[in-house]
Amino acid sequence: MTPEQKLQFMTAAMNEGQRALPACRPNPPVGCVAVREGQIIASGFTLPPGQHHAEASVLAQLAGDVSGVSLFVTLEPCSFVGRTPSCAHTIVEQGIEHVYVGLIDPHSRNQGRGIAVLEEAGVKVETGILKAKLNTVLGPYLITNE
Repeated sequence: MTPEQKLQFMTAAMNEGQRALPACRPNPPVGCVAVREGQIIASGFTLPPGQHHAEASVLAQLAGDVSGVSLFVTLEPCSFVGRTPSCAHTIVEQGIEHVYVGLIDPHSRNQGRGIAVLEEAGVKVETGILKAKLNTVLGPYLITNE
């Protein structure tokens, strides 16, 4: 995948995330797209608390057919179970092989743990795509300490 394509798909994920507001609060407005063979085949954003996060919204649309699918997600997938299951574990369970992440989640319950879950399971992870823009867009909604 070219650098230009990575920026294009992360921009699409960022735009999806903006659709989450204001209903997603207090969760951040995360967006996600699934890409196969250079085409977006599913997209989603974080729903109101207790409902699907962006990644789960996208995975639900794929109906189990994840061969050759890469995910682009604006914020590191959560590694913990809260009101919803762990997105990182769900990605692993569904068999996604490549995840592109815009920002590492600064939340004390995550902070790289979602990336670790993915990598330990053999998922290829690339971080920092569109990082500066996503810091501006998502920064006000992120929890940096507890």
